[in-house]
Amino acid sequence: MHDSDSYVARALALGATDAVRFTIDDIAFDHRTILKCMFGCEDWGKGPTCPSRAGSLMPWEYEPLLRKYSWGVIVHSHDKKIAHEVSLALEREAFLDGYYLAFSLSDCAACGSCVGLEGRPCANPKKARPAFHSVGIDVFKTAHHFGLPLQPLADESDQQNWYSAVFVE
Repeated sequence: MHDSDSYVARALALGATDAVRFTIDDIAFDHRTILKCMFGCEDWGKGPTCPSRAGSLMPWEYEPLLRKYSWGVIVHSHDKKIAHEVSLALEREAFLDGYYLAFSLSDCAACGSCVGLEGRPCANPKKARPAFHSVGIDVFKTAHHFGLPLQPLADESDQQNWYSAVFVE
């Protein structure tokens, strides 16, 4: 089994802008995040990985599951696809290292265009993961805890920050 520093180094080598180790106590859970999903996301009711899909857990149901993990790695990128791919790669590496319950949270970017948003079955269900915020995590508070950049976008030209996380053990 690897130590957490090796996963941080691996995330950076794979293209993450930043990667930091967290303990579960560093994660800011806040179930109000679902309000931003319900009343601000144009994918509500369509997204195959969002809490609006039939049978999905609600944020308050994720928290006790995620609290069973003791640590993990937060991945930051300015590119959504990189954040997604790095977190999936870390999840797989952790699994192969013996952390068989490792789990990634990431805004899904597995496909160029999401067919799930068109009402069709997900084209990449093995790569699809719920977003960090859709499971009841306050990404702003969590990112700021580590001094990572995250501000509301005032304009579409503002630099986007994408966050994912891999819950390891």
